Amino acid sequence: MSVLSIIALPDERLRQISAAVDSFDQPLAELIDNLFETLAHHGGIGLCAPQVGVLRRVLVIRVPDDDYGARAYVNPEILAKAGPGLVEESCLSVPGIEGNVIRSTRVHVRAQDRSGEFFEAQIDGMHAVCLQHEIDHLEGRLFIDRLSWFKKLRLRLKRRP
Repeated sequence: MSVLSIIALPDERLRQISAAVDSFDQPLAELIDNLFETLAHHGGIGLCAPQVGVLRRVLVIRVPDDDYGARAYVNPEILAKAGPGLVEESCLSVPGIEGNVIRSTRVHVRAQDRSGEFFEAQIDGMHAVCLQHEIDHLEGRLFIDRLSWFKKLRLRLKRRP
């Protein structure tokens, strides 16, 4: 396994839509293993392929002390959401910025595992929030896009010379 380099803003690959995975082979298994290794190295709870420059619909989540364990999601799609809440988020690809966004605290997800088998799951809590954050990445969206207009203005003013 390898620790991969995480890309950060303003890298334009973070704004691109990721392609579906259609080949469940050794390179995919290695990508998933490397994503978990990279996630552990950086101390995050979620990481997706676009954050390491691979524009494929693959993500991994490991939330300490939750009931779901370490999970890989390939071609994930959220089928239902419930329980909206205001949560504080940050991102390894947007270092130094945190902000409150509205996310659902319960989701029903359908995805494939590393071998291509489909599964569905009801996910709640931080794992559900993280899953939505990572799926946004697959669509070329970042959590900062969901910040209030006031927070966005403050960030722009802060970055000015």
